[in-house]
Amino acid sequence: MKLWDKGIKVNDKIEDFTVGKDREMDLYLAPFDVLGTMAHITMLESVGLLEKDELEKLLKELKNIYSSALKGEFIIEDGVEDVHSQVELMLTQRLGDIGKKVHSGRSRNDQVLLDLKLFIRHKVEEVVIAVNDFFEALQSQSENYKDNLIPGYTHLQVAMPSSFGLWFGAYAESLTDDMQMLKAAWKITNQNPLGAAAGYGSSFPLNRQLTTDLLGFDNMNFNVVYAQMGRGKTEKNVAMALSSVAYTVGKFAMDACLYMSQNFGFLTLPGELTTGSSIMPHKKNPDVFELIRAKCNKIQALPETIGMITTNLPSGYFRDLQLIKENFLPAFDELISCLELATFAVKNITIKEDILNNELYKYAFSVEEVNKLVLQGVPFRDAYKQVGSAIEEGNFEPKLTVNHTHEGTIGNLCNDKVKEKMVDLIDSFNFKGVNEALKTLSKK
Repeated sequence: MKLWDKGIKVNDKIEDFTVGKDREMDLYLAPFDVLGTMAHITMLESVGLLEKDELEKLLKELKNIYSSALKGEFIIEDGVEDVHSQVELMLTQRLGDIGKKVHSGRSRNDQVLLDLKLFIRHKVEEVVIAVNDFFEALQSQSENYKDNLIPGYTHLQVAMPSSFGLWFGAYAESLTDDMQMLKAAWKITNQNPLGAAAGYGSSFPLNRQLTTDLLGFDNMNFNVVYAQMGRGKTEKNVAMALSSVAYTVGKFAMDACLYMSQNFGFLTLPGELTTGSSIMPHKKNPDVFELIRAKCNKIQALPETIGMITTNLPSGYFRDLQLIKENFLPAFDELISCLELATFAVKNITIKEDILNNELYKYAFSVEEVNKLVLQGVPFRDAYKQVGSAIEEGNFEPKLTVNHTHEGTIGNLCNDKVKEKMVDLIDSFNFKGVNEALKTLSKK
């Protein structure tokens, strides 16, 4: 079944090529297509395009379909082109001609864009939860090990004293900026495109504000041409937010791989979180962090992938946009799995104590010695030269202590302030309002 079928059989090769993986990808969208249809037909009844008893019958069947989609039981039958066609086919099979009325005032163009936006909202909430779990684990370890010093590096050369508290806490605060990106993606997504039809509106007296309210959107994409132009742009903007999170998680994974190597030896994971070698019995490989790193690199490429598909497309719908789904829809679950594994690993990390007592790291304290001289009244440049000369002559023997007190440094991590930033950001999402609107709609 095809919503555009006019009785002309399409060549099988063309059919296979144009449908591609769309039926497989559309399973991600099934519950959201049903919710969108429920909102749309509720609106159609309000403007006189459906009878009240027809709406009641349609809503009853749609609730059944929605339930099966949530349980993972929804399938797109052979010969059915996409999720939109499957839902309409099921309604028509069960209710007869009434089922054929649900597409009035819609195009597959605004229908799929709506489905994508509802899907994105749902998955962004899941990502936010996973990001916050990772954030909490990082902050907890930052507090646990705030007094445990490690060397900081520039150019991969020993630079200055750092701490595990700083290291864990740095990635926690990085996630607050990623949350800002997720919030922007949420706000861009949370605008209703339904009613744009094929991108040029409809002669039906549609009530777009009603569907906006029913689906819990903050606002609508008012201009119908722009609503259609949002296809591809929406996914790219959201992909940028996902890639921002992936950047933080992937970078943390790289640090963890480095710090777990024997040359550093700063961290260990329990044996059950590592893998071995087929010929080297001593190996405990950080495969979990290596795969997190690789998966996050792949996610960071997603905005570019979408950009290359959409580059130079003029306004209006083009089939090119279909291909975005293949990389975009699975990316949420892939990122969430990386976050969940990173959180699990961080909670089980064991640190090495007294790392800076090693002779290898004594020059990390050179700046501390310079600063001590400055505090005694020696001009900074003279103090720098004195300490530098001592190092060159082999006479540098520092005290292995630090006294940092300003905001965000070793002795004053400001984890509580960072926590406030994260809490405020998460509270600014309107997850509760959206979920209440969809709950009300699904029970109509």
